[in-house]
Amino acid sequence: MADLKALFEQAVSESKQLPEKPDNMTLLKIYALYKQATAGDVEGKRPGFTDMVGRAKFDAWDGLKGTSADEAMQQYIDLIESLK
Repeated sequence: MADLKALFEQAVSESKQLPEKPDNMTLLKIYALYKQATAGDVEGKRPGFTDMVGRAKFDAWDGLKGTSADEAMQQYIDLIESLK
C-alpha cells in the first residue's frame, strides 16, 4: 500500500512536468482519477449549466463512483506513464 501511495505521489508531481499539455478529455480523466483516489466518491450537487467547467469536472469524477482509492491511484499512475 505504501508503495502504491509513493508511486501515486510521484505520478502527481510528474503530471505537472509532462512534455506537452494533454487534451481536455485527458485532463478531465487526470482530475477525476486524482479526486477519486484522494477524496473518494463525489458528493454534493452537480454545478449549474452556467458552470461548464465545474459540470465537466463533476461528471468526470461522478463517472468513477465506486472505484476504490487504490484502483484510482493505479489508473492515475498508468495514465501519467502513458503521457510521458
